[in-house]
Amino acid sequence: MPRSPAPRSCARVPALVLAAALGLAAAAPAEGAAGPRPPGPEPVDLEMVTGIRDEGFHRSQVMATAAGLTDGIGPRLTGSPAEQAAAEWARARLEEWALEAWIEDYPFGEGWSFSRSEVRLLAPAEAPLVAFPEAWTPGTAGPVRGAAVRAKLESDEDLEAQKGKLGGKIVFLEETPPPETPGREAREEVERYDEAELAAIAEFDVPERERGPGWQGRARRRRALAEKRNRFLIDEGVVATVKLSSRGNGIVRLGGGGSRGEPGRSRGVPSVVMAAEHYQRVLRLLDAGTTVELEIDVEATFHDGERPGHNVLAEIAGGDRAAEVVLAGAHLDSWHAGTGATDNAAGCAVVMEAARILRALGVKPRRTIRFALWTGEEQGFLGSRAYVEAHLATRPEPTDPEELALPRGLRRPTWPIEPRPDHARFAGYFNLDNGGGRIRGVWAQENAAVKPIFEAWLVPFADLGATTVTLENTSGTDHVPFDRVGLPGFQFIQDGLDYWSRTHHTHLDTYDHLHEADLKQAAVVLASFLYHAAMRDQPLPRKPMPQRPAGREGGDADGD
Repeated sequence: MPRSPAPRSCARVPALVLAAALGLAAAAPAEGAAGPRPPGPEPVDLEMVTGIRDEGFHRSQVMATAAGLTDGIGPRLTGSPAEQAAAEWARARLEEWALEAWIEDYPFGEGWSFSRSEVRLLAPAEAPLVAFPEAWTPGTAGPVRGAAVRAKLESDEDLEAQKGKLGGKIVFLEETPPPETPGREAREEVERYDEAELAAIAEFDVPERERGPGWQGRARRRRALAEKRNRFLIDEGVVATVKLSSRGNGIVRLGGGGSRGEPGRSRGVPSVVMAAEHYQRVLRLLDAGTTVELEIDVEATFHDGERPGHNVLAEIAGGDRAAEVVLAGAHLDSWHAGTGATDNAAGCAVVMEAARILRALGVKPRRTIRFALWTGEEQGFLGSRAYVEAHLATRPEPTDPEELALPRGLRRPTWPIEPRPDHARFAGYFNLDNGGGRIRGVWAQENAAVKPIFEAWLVPFADLGATTVTLENTSGTDHVPFDRVGLPGFQFIQDGLDYWSRTHHTHLDTYDHLHEADLKQAAVVLASFLYHAAMRDQPLPRKPMPQRPAGREGGDADGD
């Protein structure tokens, strides 16, 4: 049972002490000076910080939580039985810590999982080859054999040129441009920010022009081509396809293919992603004119029907401002080749540990502190987007039937944003999803008013390396759906460790790559941020509400 000491009083740092710690001038305004007084330094409850550090460093359960999600449950692809099991496990664990916890479902699509992937080179020599299936692609219904060929299938013209040539073959798909030669990656294996790099992050680069939504146009075209290619492969009688891993040194990095979880779309043929060195061995043999024969055995299961995604929520109820919510989140879903440790059981374990720390300390926050474990992040922030739409803000449904037929993440934004009642009561969101590294600071998303607040909150953690607040934007995590509807949503700056060099979306994303000290540090910093956000006299400042971009009356423009 969590220990519940008597509620602590709010021992605040004196203004001059905190000003000195921040290197701020504390001179009073001259007598008779015109204009409003500048705001005083942000109060920080150092007694509470001390309690958070003590609980988080000396009685941590963060590694046990991470092990339960990774070793115990394994990969958690959205819509799969394991994703649902993880949601139920997390809810039960939060309830064990005496938090109120629940699960909110949202529509997802077709579930998928796999249990076997064996690929062998049969000729000109026998050898095992390392490869994993793409998600939402079919299995082989037992071992299948075929001659290997290489082919480019990246346009309608490519498909037409290959008609009648690929039946009964195992097709090695060529990419344009090809990935870098394996073994020559520029990144270090383990990365931590140095002071110069943090200083560079803290400098704001004025954008020369607004970035257009070209990614949506490219994604739509890729989606349309993928459907044509899937049907072409079936019609031509292709045995299977093989893709090149985008990482070298034996690392297999992958994602989704086939139907991508959308009922009614073609599943295509069995498709695996192969370690670069093995893939390139086959290509060298083919280029030398050698006949290459392979055997592939993939066991995959489609969990048919419209399966839901699951968001896990828990909270510590607030006091005089209970209707206002401070939220922290990370994504529970993962890809399927590893066990989803750094992406993102690490973030989930930190969020859950922050909840446990605050509950163990018996905090009595003014605002409600809520914790969220999202799913569907890897498919386009589906879980966090569903939460925002259900509770905080919506946009009008598109009227174009072609838009409605697209996944929500590929639709052009519609206007205006329509806030729900809880939009006005939302106090802030903090996200953790850049691997398992310790927190080094916060991306403030061009919100100048929060910068001094966050800088004050980081002062007690300077000895742990958390010092940087930048006005720069970052994207690619679950803070984005909040930021896009005018709510204060933030992602922490984290040390990369081997996230980009080894583990991101790869079969090496396992518990072995987690660092206990980093996760403990992150949980302590997050718990302190949540506590201080919940206790402020005012909610976190907001940026101006997003407006329709000029010249895009029908929605965001398509293009590159």
